[in-house]
Amino acid sequence: MLPAWLISLPVWLVIFIVLYAIAVLVVAIKYREVRKFLAGAFFVSSGTLWYLWLTGASIPLVLPYAGTISIETPEISGQRAIVHFILFLLCFYFGFFNKRKDPPPRVRL
Repeated sequence: MLPAWLISLPVWLVIFIVLYAIAVLVVAIKYREVRKFLAGAFFVSSGTLWYLWLTGASIPLVLPYAGTISIETPEISGQRAIVHFILFLLCFYFGFFNKRKDPPPRVRL
């Protein structure tokens, strides 16, 4: 079941977030340097989330003008740490070790 604050978001905002995520994935697939950057970001994120799970710290989700709308429990932090670590491994492999057979065509403007 979706959280109440997610259901209350406007439809246009949800559509924008989904389209933005698709655009980021397209860029990450096309450009190797983006995958290298994402590998580092996912590594740091998974380490931080693992630490929060290990210490049992709950994190409030605070929005401006709305206050605290949700609390992230240590269990959620642990699950997110696992997902981020898997994403780190994928981005690390495809960013540093996997070489393309032929370079992508260059676009000249």
